[in-house]
Amino acid sequence: MPYPDPFRAVILENIDGTVHNSIKEIPASTLPEGDVLVSIAWSSLNFKDALAVTNRGKIVRRFPMVPGIDFSGTVVESKSSQFKPGDPVVLTGWGAGEDHWGGLSQLARVKSDWLLPLPEKLTLKRAMSIGTAGLTAMFCIMALEEHNVRPDKGNVLVTGATGGVGSVAVILLAKLGYRVVAATGKSDAHEFLKSLGAREIIDRHKLAVRSDKPLESARWTGAIDNIGGEILATVLRHMDRDGCVAAVGLTGGSELHTTVYPFILRGVSLVGVASGHMPTQRRRAAWLRLANELPMETLDQITRVAGLNDVPALCEQMIAGRICGRVVVDVNA
Repeated sequence: MPYPDPFRAVILENIDGTVHNSIKEIPASTLPEGDVLVSIAWSSLNFKDALAVTNRGKIVRRFPMVPGIDFSGTVVESKSSQFKPGDPVVLTGWGAGEDHWGGLSQLARVKSDWLLPLPEKLTLKRAMSIGTAGLTAMFCIMALEEHNVRPDKGNVLVTGATGGVGSVAVILLAKLGYRVVAATGKSDAHEFLKSLGAREIIDRHKLAVRSDKPLESARWTGAIDNIGGEILATVLRHMDRDGCVAAVGLTGGSELHTTVYPFILRGVSLVGVASGHMPTQRRRAAWLRLANELPMETLDQITRVAGLNDVPALCEQMIAGRICGRVVVDVNA
């Protein structure tokens, strides 16, 4: 099958100790090793991509690097028995965009073990509307379910609710029958969150207050936390008996000031969700559920389309917290 050579990609380069991003044409011969060559149709922007492109975090481990932790596209060459030319595929995680060239590109060469067939009922575009963020949201919900957090047991809190993981989590939880409480620092986002299914909105700044109290009034039976820091500590103090918190982010800080009381007096569980190297079997289960349970019309409403040239500016906006929902990147636009 034909593919672009040279191909366009976002490229990160370390020049005299300073990381620069640009859009360049790159010969296909420079692609890293892998047994499957994919013509990429869509990628997406996640917070980790924004950190990499803006050099706000130590995400990239080697240079030059093509960022982008996920993509969807079509196999054009394969040395693997798992895939053949013409197969639609999706990739999330596995170090793509960090230590292996990733998805903000027209072309990728990757290991076949990192790829999954495009789930039935999904288009290549919608797969990236979901992307790593949506997949992570489903992993969080699966973790809550496995800790017996059920819709009839009480409220479920989502912090960072306007972001990629948060917005998809609100949609999914509401669809599954949970009463969702969304925490946001954006006063103009309340109607947006209610349109996704949130029943109550709270100001996240009220959660970001350190307290000497080891426990406070029980408010939530489950939580998906995208923020970390003082907000996560507050969430833990307010969890109900046998509640569970799925932690996936640290935009509010990586330190956690808490006590053992939520865990030994209320039986609270704190579960870390790391989607990048999640086992393939669990990935397949999550994608299947997303294809069947996520309201695609609502997903479409929170998704905007961008091109490769838009990526640097959008990453700056994402770091500044000015983006709601999901951004998919048409790498061929």
